Amino acid sequence: MTKRIDSSLLYTALVVLLLLGVVHRSNARPRVNRPPGFMRFISNATDFASEDYYDYIIVGGGTAGCPLAATLSQSFRVLLLERGGVPYNRPNVMSHDGFLTTLTDVNNFDSPAQSFISEEGVPNARGRVLGGSSAINAGFYSRADKQFFENSGLVWDLSSVNQSYEWVERAIVFRPQLRTWQTAIRDALLEVGVHPFNGFTLEHKVGTKIGGSTFDRTGRRHSSADLLRYARSSNIRVAVYATVERVLLASSPSVSGSNVSAIGVVYRDQLGRFHHALIRDRGEVILSAGALGSPQLLFLSGIGPRSYLSTWGIPVALDQPHVGDFVYDNPRNGISIVPPVPMENSLIQVVGVTEDGAFLEAASNVIPFASPLHSVFIRAPASPLYVPVTTIMEKILGPVSIGLLRLASTDVRINPVVRFNYFSDPQDLERCVNGTRKIGEILRSRAMQDFMIREWFGNRRFRFVGAPLPVDQSNDLVMADFCRRTVSTIWHYHGGAVVGKVVDSDLKVIGVNSLRLVDGSTFNISPGTNPQATLMMLGRYMGLKMLRERMR
Repeated sequence: MTKRIDSSLLYTALVVLLLLGVVHRSNARPRVNRPPGFMRFISNATDFASEDYYDYIIVGGGTAGCPLAATLSQSFRVLLLERGGVPYNRPNVMSHDGFLTTLTDVNNFDSPAQSFISEEGVPNARGRVLGGSSAINAGFYSRADKQFFENSGLVWDLSSVNQSYEWVERAIVFRPQLRTWQTAIRDALLEVGVHPFNGFTLEHKVGTKIGGSTFDRTGRRHSSADLLRYARSSNIRVAVYATVERVLLASSPSVSGSNVSAIGVVYRDQLGRFHHALIRDRGEVILSAGALGSPQLLFLSGIGPRSYLSTWGIPVALDQPHVGDFVYDNPRNGISIVPPVPMENSLIQVVGVTEDGAFLEAASNVIPFASPLHSVFIRAPASPLYVPVTTIMEKILGPVSIGLLRLASTDVRINPVVRFNYFSDPQDLERCVNGTRKIGEILRSRAMQDFMIREWFGNRRFRFVGAPLPVDQSNDLVMADFCRRTVSTIWHYHGGAVVGKVVDSDLKVIGVNSLRLVDGSTFNISPGTNPQATLMMLGRYMGLKMLRERMR
């Protein structure tokens, strides 16, 4: 039996839980982490010269940008430009327990997470800190599935792929320690037939597995920013709070047939002063600003559909009709319950990979909750109530549904407008229905019995926060309606400058010399259960590839 809890019942339930001692308070403060030694080559953009020259200029110190910069710096002078600050002086960013606070404590200027809402009304977030989204995510680490390498449009050297993954993993990936909720999810997945059990593995495998984590045993976060420790300090400079306005382009006929070349970038520091970073002979500008930032910068630099750019008054450098097209976001659907037992904070550690194109994951959090009943039951100053909430969610493979990204302003600090068109392709909807049905099976498993509330006369039921699954889970139309009504994001959006449309198989922008994109904007499919492993691998992989190209 199931029951949805409304707000008044939730207030009452939380007070009762507090008075019974079921909900526990967490008085622990997030650890203050000391900056690592490589901070010596990271400076505020205000300290940089108004003009300087580099072999490689990388725009975006995120998930792919940091390993790319570290790799290229082994042989060349590199500038890495990051619009946010450093993560190491932000306790919530660096702490496992600060995950939700980081995502919700946002502002328009310098918060590590920058929020945006798609045109469908689904809240989302992007990273604005050194390390990018790898510094604000749930830490789950898993390599890409075989289909990604087959369908990505790139020709992969799989030996170099494995070496690049291992380079990342030696530095920042750990085996998580399962506790109450993650252990129960593992057991439930196996009970409902998500076989085989693959144990702990970083590989993508059908069945149930324990994946890697970028949080260590103390709960301290590691991100792609940590990979900068491998950089050659004499060859790299990292500018934080450096907002790139546009790529500088010039006419320059070449043997490649392109008559437009990137020659540098213009960026602005916190004081509003402009800086010009220019590339040396045979150098490159590389956009690693993410699936929103890289297409946005192409538009602002005059690369995009001619008629569209003209409506914004942007001078057209290259008529590129597919910039901002082929944008995707993997929809997330699921349920949340208030369990009757104390619960730890746990982010995603266990995943069920089904053969129906759905990935099943779970998390648990102890959430501070404010209630009007404070004034009745607790004397001022009131302590916050902490309520345990557990979540089971599913993400679909792909997806197939195609969205669109366009400018909201010519100010690069303003998020672009994006519409993901969730479930516009029936294949995505079918996968969601299959995935949410499997959640129903999990809820009916023996492993979930301890998370039900016992009522009078021996009845037991889940107490839901938000929408429960439909009662009739055999009805395709009812389940499809649930998918549409409860759609949210798992923050794995990608595309906008995909391979074969905007960039070639070497990730070079088609029609522009010396300009390359190395990030998730080039992906036409999300790699497996979580993209961060593959994005960090991509940064290292492309860095090695570019070094080999220069040596030739």
